[in-house]
Amino acid sequence: MVFAHLLQFMLISTLNTFDWGWLGKIPEGFRLIFPLVLFIISLLVSAGVLYLAGLAVVGGKRARLIDAFKISFFGTILTILFFLFIPYSLIALILSIISYLLLIKGLYETGWLGAIGVGILAVIIYLVLAIILAFIFGIIKEVWELIIPGLF
Repeated sequence: MVFAHLLQFMLISTLNTFDWGWLGKIPEGFRLIFPLVLFIISLLVSAGVLYLAGLAVVGGKRARLIDAFKISFFGTILTILFFLFIPYSLIALILSIISYLLLIKGLYETGWLGAIGVGILAVIIYLVLAIILAFIFGIIKEVWELIIPGLF
C-alpha cells in the first residue's frame, strides 16, 4: 500500500513538472478532446488519400470508400498499439507498414504489388496535399527561412 502511494506521488510530481510544450498551451478543459479530434481528422484525411490511391491503382469496383475508412481506422489503431507496446521503433514501424499492406491487400482484393502500389501512391498524394496546403497557408516560407536563412 505504501508503495502504491509512493508511486502515485512520484507520478503526480512528475506530471506537474513535465514540460508539455505546445500541448501546455491548450486549455485544460480541451486536453482530453484534442487527441480525439486529431484522430478523427487524421482518419478522414488518410481515408480520402487511400481511396484516391485505391481508385488509381485497383479501380473503382474494388476500391470503395468504406474500405478506405476500414483500412485507415484499423491501420491507425494497430500502429498506435505497435508503438505503445514495442520498445524498438524500427520494429514497430515495419510491423505498421506490413499491417497496412495486409489491410490494403485484403480489403481492396489485390495482390502484394497492388497493395504496395496503393501504399506508395497514397504517400505521394499525401505529400502533394501537404505541400499545397503549406503554400496556401504560407508555412512553406517559414520552413525555407529555417532551412536557408536570408532566402526571402
